[in-house]
Amino acid sequence: MADPKKQAEEKLDNMSESKKEDILESFSEFQQYLKGKVEKGESLGLSEEQMAKGAERVAEYLKNHESPKNTEEKLLQEMWQVAEDDEKHKMAHVLVKLAKKAG
Repeated sequence: MADPKKQAEEKLDNMSESKKEDILESFSEFQQYLKGKVEKGESLGLSEEQMAKGAERVAEYLKNHESPKNTEEKLLQEMWQVAEDDEKHKMAHVLVKLAKKAG
């Protein structure tokens, strides 16, 4: 069985730099990207728990491979870096809720 963390990293690594830049350029673009992924997950029948685990993988990737492009992303990155695993999991749930609310 494939490692979901590796799959997420490969998918993000394969994304074009210009697309990454577009998504990370503004926090609202980042929210819209997450909203699209959450909507896709819901359409596939994923639970909020499964989507939160996906959000954790994305957050870990961003922490390790991308520099924050705005103050909101910088704050999220700093919070992620100091959080314990259970706190990261809770933040991932909050990110899923935030994405659902994005306009």
